[in-house]
Amino acid sequence: MEEKEALKVSKITIVINVVLSIIKLIAGIIAHSSAMISDAIHSASDVVSTVIVIIGVKLSNKESDKTHPYGHERFECVASIILSTILIITGVGIGITGFEKIISGEYKNFVIPGVIALIAAVISIIVKEAMYWYTRSVAKKINSGALMADAWHHRSDSLSSIGSFIGILGARFGYLILDSIASIVIAIFIIKAGAEIFIETIRKMTDEACDEKTVNKIYEVINKQTGVMRIDEVKTRKFGNKIYVDVEISADGEKTLTETHEIAEKIHKSIEEEIEFVKHCMVHVNPYN
Repeated sequence: MEEKEALKVSKITIVINVVLSIIKLIAGIIAHSSAMISDAIHSASDVVSTVIVIIGVKLSNKESDKTHPYGHERFECVASIILSTILIITGVGIGITGFEKIISGEYKNFVIPGVIALIAAVISIIVKEAMYWYTRSVAKKINSGALMADAWHHRSDSLSSIGSFIGILGARFGYLILDSIASIVIAIFIIKAGAEIFIETIRKMTDEACDEKTVNKIYEVINKQTGVMRIDEVKTRKFGNKIYVDVEISADGEKTLTETHEIAEKIHKSIEEEIEFVKHCMVHVNPYN
């Protein structure tokens, strides 16, 4: 289910990026706008990012096997790291280009483009921002870091188009430097987003514990089960976009092995069913004293 949703979004993304690239390229050529042509190339390059998402999602959803008994979820983390790195590099590139144009005075040679370039920029901003929110909502729903990184690629494209719009509009009003200033501001936002995704992904790859809200919910689920005399320990760890839980509880030492096993099994099933994204829960039972 998660894989299907992610792949559906990725396929839509590829189609939209290809169509937008063609529209922006044609508009850039007709309106003599180098900013719009650059924006078209940016949209086309995002197709590569989406292909990385597809590969990461497919690999992470492979069934457990002999060499990977815990599954392949961390392949999505690898995809997230690649995408966040691309985001950071994109941001740095946009920022450096804008800065160099200001220092060299190159912005003064900006050719005043036609109105069609402004229209193409507005279309790009609306479409890419809509795709950001759509992809972001699905990424949160299935807890996909790779898809969240791709959502930010949509946002970076939207911001890039805003920069193009400001630059084109500024040029038409005689404020040629606005394009370069906007590029630097946009670059900061893109770098920040990439860095945040990178840090969050590293946390997932280093077995970081779940947040306090999730842990408290696990305690609530355990306390609802009959036969639990005491909760001795609860450990959680993130594994890619999944969660593993280790629980130690105490039960009546006079109960039979079968009875204590049933208590453990109820806890195991309840946690996996009631706590979102839990892939496996291990329960150890101690005799109560």
